[in-house]
Amino acid sequence: MLRQTLIALTANSSMSEHENPGEATLQVMTGRIRLDADGNQWEGRQGDLLFMPPGRHSLVALEAAVVLLTVAKVDRG
Repeated sequence: MLRQTLIALTANSSMSEHENPGEATLQVMTGRIRLDADGNQWEGRQGDLLFMPPGRHSLVALEAAVVLLTVAKVDRG
């Protein structure tokens, strides 16, 4: 199953730490973001595609941003 979610964040807002929902990517449509996971940080800006780490992570909007989250989940049932 493939699921896509468009997420808009105002400058300096964040999504608190949460589990990875499956194989996922984050495409930055506009703005600038920072992805934090396991002590590592990755910054993304318009046009960048980030691969989500397998563990817990959080997301911070360094400026107003819109991102496209794409998640592929394997149906095991």
